[in-house]
Parts: sequence; structure tokens; C-alpha cells
Amino acid sequence: MDVQNSSTLPIRVYYEDTDAGGIVYYANYLKFFERARTEWLRDLGFEQHTLLAEDIAFVVRHVDMHNHAPAKFDEIIHVQTQLSELKKASMVFTQTIKKEDNVLVSATIQVACVKLNRMKPCAIPPLIYKECLRVA
Repeated sequence: MDVQNSSTLPIRVYYEDTDAGGIVYYANYLKFFERARTEWLRDLGFEQHTLLAEDIAFVVRHVDMHNHAPAKFDEIIHVQTQLSELKKASMVFTQTIKKEDNVLVSATIQVACVKLNRMKPCAIPPLIYKECLRVA
């Protein structure tokens, strides 16, 4: 598969994703963003369970999220994920949730690479770093 700097993940909004008004509860957008970043990493050839077995995880360090319009029950939305910055031990993603051409939510999310046993930052594994550079 030819992975690009950005990818798009379609997601159907389920009832469990919504609040009493039938719109997506704001915190669930973070779950959609997480899912899309996981799929982006998988498309590069790296599985979360393999990283966890190697005591490596990517944890969210900072989120800047803007809600523009609501997603609603049973809609198909698309989460766009783009790597916008790569450092030795962290990455910044620009992510957007859209319905058709309408932007519903936009976010900039910084993730840090950590050694799980200590929860301390560490360098992104060389193979992952190399692949991120390739698609950047």
C-alpha cells in the first residue's frame, strides 16, 4: 500500500457516540481522532499491540480542538489525519472531521513516544521514524 502523509478514515456515528440530543458528545471526537491515528500508523506497517509488547506507546501530550458543527446519529463522517511535524520523540498531527465538504471538528494533536514501564519520553523507534520521514 502506498501510504501518503495524510489519510482518511470513514466512521459511522452510532447511538452510543451521541448525547441526549442525538449529536456526537464532544469527547467522542477525541476517540475518532485516536482511531484514525492508529489506522494511519497501521497503514505505515506498525501495529499498536506490537509496540506495546516492545514497551513503546504514543501518548497524547496536547490537544487543541475546535468544534465547528455537530455530527449526528447514523451519519457517515470522515476523519482526515495528516502528519504535520516530526521530532525525535514526538509527532504533531492535524486532524479534521468532515461530513461531505463541511468541516465539523478540527484539531492539532501532539503525541509523545514513551517507554511504558517508566512513562518517560523516548526516541521514536528508528523504523517508525524512517517511515514517517518517507511520507512527510
